[in-house]
Amino acid sequence: MSAEATNPEAHPEARPELRRRGRSRIDLRRLGRAALLGPTARDRLPDAIGHVAEAHRAHHPDADLSLLRRAYLLAESSHRGQMRKSGEPYITHPLAVTLILAELGAETTTLTASLLHDTVEDTDVTLDQVRAEFGDEVCFIVDGVTKVEKIDYGAAAEPETFRKMLVATGNDVRVMSIKLADRLHNMRTLGVMRPEKQARIAKVTRDVLIPLAERLGVQALKTELEDLVFAILHPEEYESTRALIAAHAGERDPLPGIADSVRTVLREAGISAEVQVRPRHFVSVHRIARSRGELRGSDFGRILVLVGENADCYAVLGELHTCFTPVVSEFKDFIATPKFNLYQSLHTAVAVPEGYVAEVIVRTRQMHRVAEAGVVALGNPYATATPDAGADPDEERVDPTRPGWLSRLLDWQQSAPDPDTFWSVLREELAQDREITVFRADGGTLGLPAGASCIDAAYAQHGAAAHGCIGARVNGRLASLSSPLSDGDTVQLLLAQDASSGPAAEWLEHARTPAARIAISSWLEAHPDRAMATTTAARAPLSVVGARGGGANAVTDLPDATVRLAGCCTPVPPDAVAGFLVRGGAVTVHRVQCAAVAQMRAVGRTSVAVHWRATADCRVTLRAESFGRPHLLADLTEAIARQGVEVVSATVDPPVEQRVRHTYTLQLPDAAVLPALMRAMRDVPGVYDVGRA
Repeated sequence: MSAEATNPEAHPEARPELRRRGRSRIDLRRLGRAALLGPTARDRLPDAIGHVAEAHRAHHPDADLSLLRRAYLLAESSHRGQMRKSGEPYITHPLAVTLILAELGAETTTLTASLLHDTVEDTDVTLDQVRAEFGDEVCFIVDGVTKVEKIDYGAAAEPETFRKMLVATGNDVRVMSIKLADRLHNMRTLGVMRPEKQARIAKVTRDVLIPLAERLGVQALKTELEDLVFAILHPEEYESTRALIAAHAGERDPLPGIADSVRTVLREAGISAEVQVRPRHFVSVHRIARSRGELRGSDFGRILVLVGENADCYAVLGELHTCFTPVVSEFKDFIATPKFNLYQSLHTAVAVPEGYVAEVIVRTRQMHRVAEAGVVALGNPYATATPDAGADPDEERVDPTRPGWLSRLLDWQQSAPDPDTFWSVLREELAQDREITVFRADGGTLGLPAGASCIDAAYAQHGAAAHGCIGARVNGRLASLSSPLSDGDTVQLLLAQDASSGPAAEWLEHARTPAARIAISSWLEAHPDRAMATTTAARAPLSVVGARGGGANAVTDLPDATVRLAGCCTPVPPDAVAGFLVRGGAVTVHRVQCAAVAQMRAVGRTSVAVHWRATADCRVTLRAESFGRPHLLADLTEAIARQGVEVVSATVDPPVEQRVRHTYTLQLPDAAVLPALMRAMRDVPGVYDVGRA
């Protein structure tokens, strides 16, 4: 890749984290001179990477720096003579990228690969040389970064190049960590390029790399990239925001006083905590200004409270809500329910006597590391997955992200039918900034974007087998496939056994995940005749009437009385029954638990003793509740016939939300077969309940 540079002081206002840390901006020209002069002794670190060593030792005091020294010497000698567009020695670029990662707490292997990340592409150094000198792990990362660096961010933003980026990141997330740091340094030094090229690179950064930084939890890189993109793509809004921040700097800031009050409260409660004021970055101030209108002094930053243990976070929260007035609507617990990018914290807001409302973030120091650096803070995320030194570096690696969104991206990108579909769906997927976790019936979990439906859950769990999904139970209750899911729901998906079953065209209206939409669209394109069919169109009830009627097998002591089995409860032997005299001298027979029995007695109907004949045959009416699908009526009728039961009549009601009711009047050769018959009907795919009418 060609890392191009300009004035290193470009957009200094867009880097508030430098002011927070109190670390001066690195002088790239001084580093360039040091790189050209080289080290003064073999056994000491080159002066040019002194800042890298200092930042690395701050996070890893026992780190072996000899690997960094060798990597720097190889990189410096390989890039010697190459210059950036700004006139600085090219070695300043990998040094700056490595320093960014060192400040985030990256482990030694990542920093070594970062120093070498351009050598294989831009110099005569080969991967075999890197492997021989630094081992398989460093070689694996450098190879992945080299593939990513070959991406051409041209005007067309070729979608296939982003496939390569995702695959490289899926093999090792440290590849994307280096890519993000590389992009940050290039964005800091973008001013020598033509405005149209600046805008093109900024748009790609906004659409893909910033969302990926968010997904990987690397907030320190994400926020600065947002500010730099903001300055390029929206210069007027950027200048107005800069003016707002500058005006606030000349006024009294209430946040330090509020922070002092918080320190006092926690000290008196015996809670050991570090309290800081965290200024908002430019884009955050801009968003707050758009949502709230006129800004007050406490809107330009937040209070950060760092403690040692998880329990201390809730203790701090209790003291804050006791000693200040809490704004209940602002409370969020991301410790109990972490975000999909590893983020954990407690968020709240409190009102102070001076009339200000201050937002407060409470987290442990480890949570703070992860909040700032995301997957970079994990060190080597594959250390436990590949414990053997001789593990094959080409094997697919375990996704260290939670709950595995990167694996999902890799899965559906393989199924995307064309580059344009992949590009549009990728942007939509990355735009999803919130995820939910739902529980499967077997105890597993599924990570889905907010707003996902049962259709999305079906394809996430079953892949192509979800084409045959006919319904779902959400939290134990039947639900249509279009039903949206909420965080914490339990979903049981019901699949048809018929291999010819397929999705309906309207499923696309309710699918939110790329995997579901791509799979449904592909199936519909492959089955155009089935795509035109629908099982949800309104239609009149379908009735089927058998050849013979059959008489009642209940008898009464009244001579010549006509006996009728009630249709409301369809009694059969050996049900306990009650008879009542009705108009025309007929006797109607109900099961004793039928609600109509109480009504008959209430209106004074004459009770008549009835009993069953010795013959075993009887008539019964059953209702089957099912999800609509092709051939369901035929399958139910076949299941009934296999039990030796005759269908007297059948009625199918119009579907409602993909659910269909079948009502059958059946002549049973023996009442004893009724339980087996009902079980056989329930076993038909798509049928979820069978009961007496």
